[in-house]
Amino acid sequence: MTYLSSNQLKQYEDQGYISPIEVLSSREALEAREEIELIEKKMPNEIDKSGRYNVHLISPKLDSIVHNSKILDAVESIIGKNILVCSTTLFIKNPNEQGFVSYHQDAKYIGLEPYNWVTAWVAITESNEENGCMRMWSGSHKDDLKDHNQMFNEGNLLTRGQTVNNVPKEKVKPLILKAGQMSLHHPKVVHGSEQNESNDRRIGFVIQSYIGTNVQQVLGINNVQLARGLDEFNYHKKIGRPNSLMDKNDLKIKKLENNNLQEIFYKGSTKKGTY
Repeated sequence: MTYLSSNQLKQYEDQGYISPIEVLSSREALEAREEIELIEKKMPNEIDKSGRYNVHLISPKLDSIVHNSKILDAVESIIGKNILVCSTTLFIKNPNEQGFVSYHQDAKYIGLEPYNWVTAWVAITESNEENGCMRMWSGSHKDDLKDHNQMFNEGNLLTRGQTVNNVPKEKVKPLILKAGQMSLHHPKVVHGSEQNESNDRRIGFVIQSYIGTNVQQVLGINNVQLARGLDEFNYHKKIGRPNSLMDKNDLKIKKLENNNLQEIFYKGSTKKGTY
């Protein structure tokens, strides 16, 4: 068992995140990268832009990460023993491209209530200040949800370009991760990242999110996987794990789930972005 220590839980309570946490070997991280890039090669449009969601439904390597016992032990320490997988996202920043993530709070647009959920950010490649690692506004999860401007700006990897302004730089901390490490962050902590200035890709695989079985989707439909324990509430329909790499039936399920996510992410918006 690899449950979080009292010091790690104190960090989560005080700062709104925990980092780094060892979860994968360097070999496992490399194998995940190779499978991602194989999908890109075989099906170039399948995981690009709005296709980047729920790739774990067609990738056995990413599915194994979602159900990794070390990750689930850490998550259980925060949300309890009954755990559902809501969705996942690939954040890929290619070298010297414009891609960045504006400062935002996940809870603002994701529709999951109450906030008994946590996001796991798994580094498939090294994530550092040069290649655009995540940056956290430490302690910002203790405040109410903040106003977000919908920028729809070029290069922003968020759906609406949702942006929290006036983030105090002195309170922002970079989360530097080796390939195979992860961070966990609170639904309300303000975070973002800058563009990749390195000569290699930066790949983050984000389980967004692990939710307690008492959590409901108030903006639309999320079908889920049961990762651990029992679902005593049954608020969500269950979906299975992938049959094989790029299985035709799994591709259909992924498309349906991504359509559901688009309905949630753009709820109430008159404009739609790239992602």
